[in-house]
Amino acid sequence: MADRKFGFETLCIHAGQLPDPATGSRAVPLYQTTAYVFDSPEHAASLFNLQTFGNIYTRIMNPTTAVFEERMAALEGGRAALAVSSGMAAQMVAMMTILKTGDDIVSSSALYGGTYTQLDVNFRDLGINTVFVDPDEPENFGKAITKKTKAIYAEGIGNPLGNVLDIEAVAAIAHDAGLPLIVDNTFATPFLCKPIEFGADVVVHSATKFICGHGTSIGGVLVESGKFPWDNGKFP
Repeated sequence: MADRKFGFETLCIHAGQLPDPATGSRAVPLYQTTAYVFDSPEHAASLFNLQTFGNIYTRIMNPTTAVFEERMAALEGGRAALAVSSGMAAQMVAMMTILKTGDDIVSSSALYGGTYTQLDVNFRDLGINTVFVDPDEPENFGKAITKKTKAIYAEGIGNPLGNVLDIEAVAAIAHDAGLPLIVDNTFATPFLCKPIEFGADVVVHSATKFICGHGTSIGGVLVESGKFPWDNGKFP
């Protein structure tokens, strides 16, 4: 599908999936397996050494999950996506991939309560300092940046206040400092807003909400834009 320009609705239905080659199934099969069969010991070794792309173990990758990841990347206009167990897990993976003990992160103060606690309590326990700022004035993010800052985090639409982030302005501030901007796009979804188009580098979702649509499943996903220079020296 990468060779053609498809509409949003088509991407919602078909992105990341082809009819099942074994059965011809049009719908995405639910692969309920933990392990996979390897062609040979050499094939297994190549997979586990990450020399060959393929399924190893469902905790790491699964064909059903892979369709969801590719679909979310297509909908957000990113390079790739990673599905995880919840929205909290998505933001944890996004930030802990970047941060380590002694680092700072600048965050909007208008956050979902669980996110605020994660940043203000759990991250501090790990030696990571969060500086919270009022997101309604984009320059507040720039004023809070220090030499230890590794990222800026905010919600596109704040939960539950409903304040709207000026993503483009905050992204410019982040990039001027050589930092990535991580945006939670749970409330807007890519149907209403694609943060990557406005400069965000990583987008996270609680898929439990509008992505699921029914409140029946808990899940999370993060999408990377493919545009941020991670080799700029700040992320060895």
